[in-house]
Amino acid sequence: MQPDYFYGIDIGGTKMELVACDANLAVRYRRRVPTPRDDYDTLVATLAALVGGADAELATSAPVGLGVPGIVDAASGTHLSANVPCLTGRQLLPVLRRRLERPVTLGNDCQCFALSEAHGGAADGMDSMLGLIIGTGAGAGYVVDGRLVRGRNGVAGEWGHWPMAPDLLQRYSLPAWPCACGARACLECYVSGTGLRRLHSHATGATGASAEQLALRRDSGDAVALRVLALHADLLGAALARIVLAYDPHAIVLGGGLSCMPHLYAALPAAVAAHLLPGLPVPPILPPAFGDAGGARGAALLARQATLTNPEPPCLTFNP
Repeated sequence: MQPDYFYGIDIGGTKMELVACDANLAVRYRRRVPTPRDDYDTLVATLAALVGGADAELATSAPVGLGVPGIVDAASGTHLSANVPCLTGRQLLPVLRRRLERPVTLGNDCQCFALSEAHGGAADGMDSMLGLIIGTGAGAGYVVDGRLVRGRNGVAGEWGHWPMAPDLLQRYSLPAWPCACGARACLECYVSGTGLRRLHSHATGATGASAEQLALRRDSGDAVALRVLALHADLLGAALARIVLAYDPHAIVLGGGLSCMPHLYAALPAAVAAHLLPGLPVPPILPPAFGDAGGARGAALLARQATLTNPEPPCLTFNP
């Protein structure tokens, strides 16, 4: 018998969101809390409390899908997560299955976001799409004909850890900042929300402002905010141009905190075109239909798929 609800949890570097979706993936319950990034036991306890709260509110015990940032080793089940450091080297799936006493399915948070936007979202019905998360970090999911393309190691779409072009670092006199993944000058160090704050700090020599603060300052005509946001748009446009050349998607849907900045949708088409082959069209760059944290709905989709096909789903089951 099909459950009445499916829970989806999107674990981000800043916040976690649980949604409860009905069989048609309509969201019927939602709760968001800060992510305990540096304490594994607190993270597990917070996830269990989120699920318990939904159970109590809805008088049910629903299957759970998790969207988790980073990479999971398919052999050991251990995580490598730059944005939630306490997960690195630890397992999550078997621990939550035991604690919650129900089916739990695990997927990458960016890939869950892409799945959600490809199924009833901004890219519904398109032949291919990239769902790009630009929040604490930067990542993506690639969906073709409604099916998630993961690749051999499950890392297709990890564009945030491509290196920034050296000529752009030189043009803007930017340092090769270290990334939490262990490399230097990764794209997410510059184009993510964290990167935007860092760009502002580099320009001013002071503590960097948040995206929301920069948007307010831009609207009031602040010259530094205007310059930093223009720099960020050019760096992001250059990154998206490489994505277009690599994946050639029919649409790009933005997610994460920066997807809430309206100026990006106006600025990015020209910024991408400036870094593409002459005459190559830029695909539509769209806001998400389900908000900046739509990965929670995609995680619920994982739970629904796994429940209908396998009562005890394996780690990293993505295909619809």
